[in-house]
Amino acid sequence: MMISRILMFLFLCFPACSDIRPGPVTTNETELETQERFETDKVKTSTRYASPEQVRQFTQATESGREYLIGPGDSLSLKVWGRPEVSAPEMIVGPDGIITVPRIGFIQTAGRTRKSVADEILEKLKQFYSNPEISFSILSYKNNKAFVLGRVENPGVVNFPGEGTLLEALSIAGGYSTEAEDTYLTRCAIIRGKDTIIWIDLNDLLQNGNMALNAKILNNDVIFIPESQSELVYVMGEVRAPGAYNMTGRLTIMDSLMLAGGPTDDAETTTIYLIRKGEGKKGSVREINLKHLLTNADFSRNYIMEDDDVLYVTEKSISRFNYVLEKIVPSLEFIKIGNEVLDIFGVDVKNGN
Repeated sequence: MMISRILMFLFLCFPACSDIRPGPVTTNETELETQERFETDKVKTSTRYASPEQVRQFTQATESGREYLIGPGDSLSLKVWGRPEVSAPEMIVGPDGIITVPRIGFIQTAGRTRKSVADEILEKLKQFYSNPEISFSILSYKNNKAFVLGRVENPGVVNFPGEGTLLEALSIAGGYSTEAEDTYLTRCAIIRGKDTIIWIDLNDLLQNGNMALNAKILNNDVIFIPESQSELVYVMGEVRAPGAYNMTGRLTIMDSLMLAGGPTDDAETTTIYLIRKGEGKKGSVREINLKHLLTNADFSRNYIMEDDDVLYVTEKSISRFNYVLEKIVPSLEFIKIGNEVLDIFGVDVKNGN
């Protein structure tokens, strides 16, 4: 009789003792799909990353100034037909952009095209010679460069022998650093000038082969690859190893669950939640039926995880009841309460009735 009274007491108070669970922000599926960006496609789009169209516009700005501009460190050559004393087999552009041309003197070359400098040399030689013929060329290009910084094997200045692209810059910089085994290239920023920056989704570029994201690089562009450890997903609730996990490439809900050891025996696999921060202070919550996903092979809800996502696996109500029972009545730890016992008392623990 005493045990029965204790059980009845626990049944009645249990709904108030249960944990608060996340809940979807709306029940309208169409509205939910419109408001949130939960992606399952191979190619993930996100407002944080530049779209192929934005990269195309970024590249157009590069191609508009496609002709090479001379700069410090470049090696130039001047040949004047029939005038070896005026010719200069090699002239190195100084840090100030100035070269010294025989007979003419100093010429500022920085930021100018080869043709522009050649025209100036020709006009000045005409003051001393009748119809001079010249050949002005660039022997080596040192001003076709970018700065690759962050988590790469060889950070620093990279020089391009031809047109520079993002993939070429990453390749010259040696790819991701091998100092940490859990380091992966997931994203990078291209900084141009004082007010232009775009973020490139390297997962999409490298793993999916989306070459539309292989942006052209201009001289003095800065390519920054942040620490991969800065991208985390959080797996909480009834999993075997809850915690924060690095975004090692493209992660789905199933990937994240397996990193956390999978659901425990007490997990309510019909109701797990994916919580995603929004643009402002309010985020979004998506409810997923993991059991339906697995038993029906319905991977339309196996969403791609994003930085700072929270995956919350709820617990069975009966598991919570057993936990409370064991804490309050330690002498009854051997009692295992099942659904058949609840049926005897006519209590629906899951719905709190």
